[in-house]
Amino acid sequence: MAWLRKKSPPANETTTPSEEAAAAAEPVEETLAGMGDNVKPKGKERAAETEPTGPLLTVKGVERVFQVSGGPLHVLKGIDARIERRELLMLRGRSGSGKTTLLNMIGGLDQPTKGEIWFEEKPFHKLSDDKRTVVRRKDMGFIFQAYALMPMLSAYENVELTLRMAQVPRGEWKRRVTEVLDLVGLAKRMHHRPFELSGGEQQRVAIAKSIAHRPKLLLADEPTAELDSQMSAQIMSVFQHIIQTENMTICMTTHDPTILEVADRVYEMTDGRLV
Repeated sequence: MAWLRKKSPPANETTTPSEEAAAAAEPVEETLAGMGDNVKPKGKERAAETEPTGPLLTVKGVERVFQVSGGPLHVLKGIDARIERRELLMLRGRSGSGKTTLLNMIGGLDQPTKGEIWFEEKPFHKLSDDKRTVVRRKDMGFIFQAYALMPMLSAYENVELTLRMAQVPRGEWKRRVTEVLDLVGLAKRMHHRPFELSGGEQQRVAIAKSIAHRPKLLLADEPTAELDSQMSAQIMSVFQHIIQTENMTICMTTHDPTILEVADRVYEMTDGRLV
């Protein structure tokens, strides 16, 4: 069963790791706050349209079994979960707990052995590979641990490449690329290549890439795994800003306890189950 973490004030004056991370994020939050006049919150325009009801995505009784030399390997064991609209949901668990496998199921990168996955009230688990690809290209964004940036392209060109692949009209590229790089705090670094950027800056370019085509659901596999506490706090601040301004939902995996306080909900995974 999933458990819910809500933000609450500390019981005493002792500084916790999450408070230190939140303090480290303050400079970035101030920077993001100052961008308001330059960023047009397209997500809010979407919110002004007819508001859909119900969860964005639902997982029902999902199991995943891999056939290995020693016999069947049960990685997911009857997962029931939901992702609400415009929330930051975290899947927490140790390596090998099944959280990345579940994230792959949610994103349609893999198919469940048993069970159902419903996205926007449609049976995602029944779609063909081609139809799932169309859904991913239009309605989902992905952030991977290794950043997945083209090393010889600038931050601007990396984001632009995503719009090309998503078949966004060429006339929208310049405005949207500038908009999302401004949104993640890289307006002054957009013409730098990945090797000229810090780890945190490269991750923010990856985030800009993943949201450029305005997906409904952003999936991130341990986006803070290779970052220190200060950089992790900055990435979490960017995620919160994206939910507010772009009207998106974010589901991410993590094993870092210092960032859990910023989540709207947390699912704990152990041995292929939600506990």
